[in-house]
Amino acid sequence: MSSPLLSIIIPIFNEDKLVASTLPAVFNLPIDKEVIVVNDGSTDDTALVLEDMTKSYRFQLINHITNQGKGAAVRKGLEIVKGRYFVICDADSEYDPSNLIMMLSEISKDQTSKVALYGSRWLAGNPSGWHYRINWFLSALTNYLFGSQLTDMETCFKMIPKTALNKINLRGRRFEIEPEITAQLLKSGYSISEVPISYKRRGYKDGKKIKPRDGLIAILTLLKEKLYS
Repeated sequence: MSSPLLSIIIPIFNEDKLVASTLPAVFNLPIDKEVIVVNDGSTDDTALVLEDMTKSYRFQLINHITNQGKGAAVRKGLEIVKGRYFVICDADSEYDPSNLIMMLSEISKDQTSKVALYGSRWLAGNPSGWHYRINWFLSALTNYLFGSQLTDMETCFKMIPKTALNKINLRGRRFEIEPEITAQLLKSGYSISEVPISYKRRGYKDGKKIKPRDGLIAILTLLKEKLYS
């Protein structure tokens, strides 16, 4: 059996109210793909919902016994990816999976395998609010430290050639996996292009998990990656 074009890693923690309605859009994408779902030690009924979904949809399910963090879940999925490219896709409703069709078509035009493609939430509209300002600062810091020109370093939709896994060494266990991936790609000689994507931010009452302190951890991660290049 030939390898798929795209591997989609979905880290999940306590999303039993959403997964049954959000994941089918990923499973049904009309592209050459594999989907790897990592249940990161959920304490609600997420595991039961996912197990039931295996009867109707084709995907690989990995269960962590205890919660280890988004980064740890992503790294577990990366251990078994087979696609030419991989991307992380959260299980919430913030990102529209249909954007992955456009992104895969765009990145497939490149023949060098030294280009990653990011879906920028901010290129598509007029962002505002503290969430955007924090992300703007983190992107600006990334650009200053590593000579890039990114508008949305923290985006979840990072489409990356699998060959990059030979060059980067990810260690992040939580949300610091995002700046870690970006910094190590840039240090390894990869260029990063961006395309606009749609985005609908959810609030903490709806289950959003990233906290303001994760912004500070992202800053420290970027500085550490720069100092230990």
